[in-house]
Amino acid sequence: MQATQSQTPRPTILVVDDDAAVRNSLKFSLEIEGFAVRTYATGRELLGEEDVPAYACLVIDYNLPEMNALELLGSMRRHHCELPAILITTHITTSLRQRAMAAGMSVVEKPLINSALLEAINKVLLPPSHSS
Repeated sequence: MQATQSQTPRPTILVVDDDAAVRNSLKFSLEIEGFAVRTYATGRELLGEEDVPAYACLVIDYNLPEMNALELLGSMRRHHCELPAILITTHITTSLRQRAMAAGMSVVEKPLINSALLEAINKVLLPPSHSS
């Protein structure tokens, strides 16, 4: 397979949410924005992924079956996966926000209104500024 000439590859967004309607909605809206999107119903599905892209962003619902988003991210970090991550959840508490931030996750509250998630994705994927 040949790479397309002079095009910067778009990152892949890895969406983990047990609600099929949310997964499908996010997949649709993010693909419209030009992202490649992979969806997973559980953290175990993502952990079983053989081919995680190097240029990607995780979008993880907090309330997942078997493990929550912070547990999933912790497991991924233990497997040396350092992808940027965004927590999506309803009813965010101060404690959860603090734990997410301590784990290096941005937080976007559901319902996902306007472009809040897209802005968060673009923010975590932007390369650091190299200005002098």
